[in-house]
Amino acid sequence: MITRKAFNALAATLLLGTALGVQAQSEQPIKFLVGFPPGGSTDTMARLLADKMSTVLKQTIIVENRPGAGGRIAAQALKTAAADGLTYMIAPNATPVFQTLLYPPAVLKYDMLTDFTPVGMIASYPLALAVNSQSGMKTAKDYVAWVKTNPKHSSFGSAGAGGHTHFTGVQLGKAIGVELQVVPYRGNGPLVSDLLGNQVPAGIMTAGDVLPQQKAGKVNLLGVFGAKRSPLLPDVPTLIEQGIHVDAGDAWTGMWAPARTPKATLERVQNALKYALDLPEVRTTLASKATLNPDFRPAAEMDQIQRKELAYWGPVIKASGFTPEQ
Repeated sequence: MITRKAFNALAATLLLGTALGVQAQSEQPIKFLVGFPPGGSTDTMARLLADKMSTVLKQTIIVENRPGAGGRIAAQALKTAAADGLTYMIAPNATPVFQTLLYPPAVLKYDMLTDFTPVGMIASYPLALAVNSQSGMKTAKDYVAWVKTNPKHSSFGSAGAGGHTHFTGVQLGKAIGVELQVVPYRGNGPLVSDLLGNQVPAGIMTAGDVLPQQKAGKVNLLGVFGAKRSPLLPDVPTLIEQGIHVDAGDAWTGMWAPARTPKATLERVQNALKYALDLPEVRTTLASKATLNPDFRPAAEMDQIQRKELAYWGPVIKASGFTPEQ
């Protein structure tokens, strides 16, 4: 039979071991995986949050870029990470939604709904219909009239094939009764260049990537594709306001952890994320430098949004007949 003295000694040893384990974990850095190169909006957001959240969590946070394959490489790295609260992924909704719908499990090597768990939504940003200001088009209705008069030129530029802006154009075509042809670019930079050079009649893109040209009077933003006006572009009406019934939603960015990450750990990180996004300097930086709307949503709400978008875009992609290169 174990004596009381021996029992107390054993309990003290176990408590000390637990405390040392917690301390050892807190001394290890947290890692934010980003599936895109340094300097882009997702990377900028991750580094800003890493700086602010580290002060709350009292842990160093490292941003690790794993660019390529539309964010799939970073997602694959997240799946193989331990569920110990030290690894997270920051990614736009194109990764959990469009990559999931376009590629089979053998290519993805992960399941967004079972291998990962949401931590929280970080920001949202509008998608806009843009044209060269020399076109004379001022509204989305002007664009529709031009397209119907010039059906052979009914194309739009998109930052790549198979993403949010591509299928937003598909939905726009359905709404106006014209089959719009997508012209895929390797990012919004080349698209903006061709838009300014009148090489493509219109572009559907994240508004922030063309905002400097709009402010310079070189590009007209004819409308945004969300259900309501964006606080980032209060003077730009929605397409719905202009009688064109298409709501492709705003793009957004969120944070995920490996499945089975302890609930208490997830709540701790979610609270730190909310704290950081409530800071005036963070909100100002995201809005002014990255044209992002700080838009925190808790994990449960983000999960609902993700599932809703999967259900909405699945039939759209299937009906389009589009198949990506693998």
